Amino acid sequence: MPTSIAVVNIGQLVTLAGPPRPRVGMELSEIGQISDAAMIIQDGLIEAVGSYNDLLPSIPKFAHIVDAAGRCVTPGFVDAHTHLVFAGNRAAEFEQRIAGQSYQKIAANGGGILRTVRLTRAATEDELFNETRRHFAWMLRSGTTTIEAKSGYGLDRDTELRMLRVIARLAEEGFATFLPTLLAHAVPPEFANRRAEYVRWFANELVPEAAKARLAASCDVYCDDHAFTVEETRTILEAAGRSGMELRLHCEQFRSGTGADLAAALRARTADHLETVTRESLLALKDASVQPVILPGSVFALGSNAYAPARLMVDLELPIVLATDFNPGSSPIVSIPFILSLACVHMGLSPAEALTAATINAAWSLGVGRRNGSIEPGKQADFLIHEFEDYRELAYFIASPAQPRVFTAGIEVNFS
Repeated sequence: MPTSIAVVNIGQLVTLAGPPRPRVGMELSEIGQISDAAMIIQDGLIEAVGSYNDLLPSIPKFAHIVDAAGRCVTPGFVDAHTHLVFAGNRAAEFEQRIAGQSYQKIAANGGGILRTVRLTRAATEDELFNETRRHFAWMLRSGTTTIEAKSGYGLDRDTELRMLRVIARLAEEGFATFLPTLLAHAVPPEFANRRAEYVRWFANELVPEAAKARLAASCDVYCDDHAFTVEETRTILEAAGRSGMELRLHCEQFRSGTGADLAAALRARTADHLETVTRESLLALKDASVQPVILPGSVFALGSNAYAPARLMVDLELPIVLATDFNPGSSPIVSIPFILSLACVHMGLSPAEALTAATINAAWSLGVGRRNGSIEPGKQADFLIHEFEDYRELAYFIASPAQPRVFTAGIEVNFS
């Protein structure tokens, strides 16, 4: 591949350039638009960005030219919360929910997370890799170039580590940036009457092993009435902190008081879901510099209207993040553009605020904000050439089959 690339004839370049930190308040709308733009890439990194007339003299003589055809160009999307790795599906439970059964009732009857655990435990690593690669291809085709991917459907040593190895294998292929997370998702049936023992094992054995093997950069715990208690979550996350992992929490999804204040106390990197969070807990998250990760896809897919209070978060100047929560149960959604639509229609975010939350803010929440999430000199050249000319069309054409041209580290992905 050529080492010098010039992207020209960009009708609208949305850079998301700005201060080297996550954006808050009015900054969420400052997306750095440049008309009639160009970009110069050298060895996979962005070298220069600006108007075509200004950059024309700097374009290397033998650069490979990419014609954007007057279209809109944005950074690649950053999906900061996914359950990418799993076997099988839960289509039958989808039908049950449509018929009126709740997510919690299905889980209590042996479905939900534990169904996926059974299927994932039974899959070989190659089977799991091939199925996960298919999920990833859906994401990549829709423009996602940086992905946080969790374990959590093994609940035992061998399967959890197998899931993390699958993520590592995907990362080695080089089509996207992956950030792996070890997830304490539920107590497995074999420990149903020995919860404390399972929590100790996860905290004192699995966490250090995953950290030592460098298979997981973060640790996440699902803190909820039908998952782990606040104190159980504390035990696991404190162990993760001692092992050098970043801390994340699933919290406040179905009931307030299930983990947001703990996220603040532990100064976690993120607190995810937050559909039932209170204003007081949001202020605690702000004071502790915890980024809220909003997951409207799971609210939509569960047939609920209890969306997280995104506008309140913006008003309080929290650095919001939007993500898919892609998983086989509550959010079988891979498309960031669809998440942008949900955020605008159901949560009152503007298209600019939503795009910021799914690019540069999401990158900072994963610790890669200096490398990913915006189009600026020195950053990795992950960008999209869209089929339209105005970034607002991302959210406006809801669930459209748009297929942008996807570039990672300056190389166009060939989907043929």
